[in-house]
Amino acid sequence: MSVINNWYGIENAEQVDSPALLIYPDRVKENIRVLINMIDDSLRLRPHIKTNKCKEATQLMMDAGIHKFKCATIAEAEMLGICKAKDVLLAYQPVGPKLQRFIALIKKFPETKFSCLTDNSTTAKQQSDEFIKNKLLVPVYIDLNVGQNRTGIEPGEGATQLYKYCAEQRGIKPVGLHAYDGHLHQPDIAERTKECNNAFLKVESMMGKLISFGFPEPVIIAGGSPTLPIHAKRKKIECSPGTFIYWDKGYLDACSEQPFLNAALVLARIISLPDETKICIDLGHKSIAAENELSKRMYFLNAPELKFISHSEEHLVAETIPGHSYQPGDVLYGIPQHICPTVALYERAHTVDNNKVTGEWKTIARDRKISV
Repeated sequence: MSVINNWYGIENAEQVDSPALLIYPDRVKENIRVLINMIDDSLRLRPHIKTNKCKEATQLMMDAGIHKFKCATIAEAEMLGICKAKDVLLAYQPVGPKLQRFIALIKKFPETKFSCLTDNSTTAKQQSDEFIKNKLLVPVYIDLNVGQNRTGIEPGEGATQLYKYCAEQRGIKPVGLHAYDGHLHQPDIAERTKECNNAFLKVESMMGKLISFGFPEPVIIAGGSPTLPIHAKRKKIECSPGTFIYWDKGYLDACSEQPFLNAALVLARIISLPDETKICIDLGHKSIAAENELSKRMYFLNAPELKFISHSEEHLVAETIPGHSYQPGDVLYGIPQHICPTVALYERAHTVDNNKVTGEWKTIARDRKISV
């Protein structure tokens, strides 16, 4: 089953144990180039590094002139500090021990400007008090709920009052609004655009009210990969895609208007043939994101006809046709349906250049803690 003539096949696959995460750096670089070309000013880019979680991919973005980033965990924020990123938003509301870790992070990496989210006055007061104790003044963004219904406060009067409240605190400084619309990924770009614009109307209205109250124009950080081409057309809005850097099957199907390349695959092997039409693959829940329905977890580039029938911790069983030619030991190359949680399952990725594994990128921010 030769695949070496394809972009993804590797000549020295026998040296790679499976399952394994593969990264194709040339395709990563192309995705960064495409991203920059999708917007009028690279200073409006604030990529989310939840997808790559590694220094090497971050450095490629910095080499291309991107210096503002978004992250979701303290470990991801620390990785960005290690990379000497200039501006990092922890797109999470730190409370409890996480708030103390965030303070330690700010002190450890003084060259990086860190900010965080808040969505209620109780937490804002706690954040301010702790920052004051540590002689810090930390920028905060009001986290707005624009339909994701996960965190955030609905844009409007309540959010405006919260912004005012934050401005009265001595340990925090409200600088902007965070509006993540991750629930919008309709395959029809016209429908997605309509829903995105509708969700953003209240954000624009709130921004206008804040300016009328005498506040400096707030920075607005909006969207993810699906709504990137929509928000990129708005003036001044910072865009924060994450999946773009590796892409996956989910967005390949849902966002066909975006020309990003699949730059991360999972290499797996057939390990058993239970009967004449079934094959068992060494790709369990521990090796591929399993939150989607069984048919939407992996797409094998060199075995697209496989139909998955069961999935457990260490095994993926698929159905194929009678008389197939598959054998134990055959290598399969798959595009994950959801790359972000898949990357988090691997402590390292093998890098592929010119159809050969030549190195590795350690996924250091997959850990809950690096040092802080």
